[in-house]
Amino acid sequence: MEPLTADDANAIAVAAAGDRSSYGHTQVPDGADEAAMYAGHLISEAKNGRVAPFVQQRVTPHGTEIVGCTRFMDPQWPLGRADPDEIEIGGTWLTSSAQRTGVNTEAKLLLLAHAFETWHVQRVAICTDARNLQSRRAIERIGAQLDGILRRHRPSFGGMATNRLRDTAAYSITIDDWPAVQERLRDLTAAVR
Repeated sequence: MEPLTADDANAIAVAAAGDRSSYGHTQVPDGADEAAMYAGHLISEAKNGRVAPFVQQRVTPHGTEIVGCTRFMDPQWPLGRADPDEIEIGGTWLTSSAQRTGVNTEAKLLLLAHAFETWHVQRVAICTDARNLQSRRAIERIGAQLDGILRRHRPSFGGMATNRLRDTAAYSITIDDWPAVQERLRDLTAAVR
């Protein structure tokens, strides 16, 4: 993973091209113009402290290639500390060839380790469209617990549901859960290497 930059827009467009059938519930740019707007929007949000966006990369024989994006988002400070007490990991998508590989597992391990071990958050939220069963299974596989379904919670993407509010399946990992989740992610990462 690397922080997203404006220079990544073309590689993001390439990663988002091809089989788009799994993007029905996720905002994924379509084409170079949308990729440039997508990157620009996330970079602007990062400057305002609302998100910390990253590109996900896969190692190839010739270096690395961008295969998707993810981000920290929606920081909360209920305890009034300098670092957030809660953060959400979201906005994640991967090109079809990187789905169900170790790319996302390694990314989640890195993001969660930073959240719990550098920021010392109390809770990491991971949310998805309640209809997105593939995403929900992946979230559950890493050890996140379902907190509940938030009805008509966030914008929906894809198909006829675009520009409507979705129901959100809200999961979390707490500081108490982290040791077991970390071990599970390390085991999953080792299994795919």
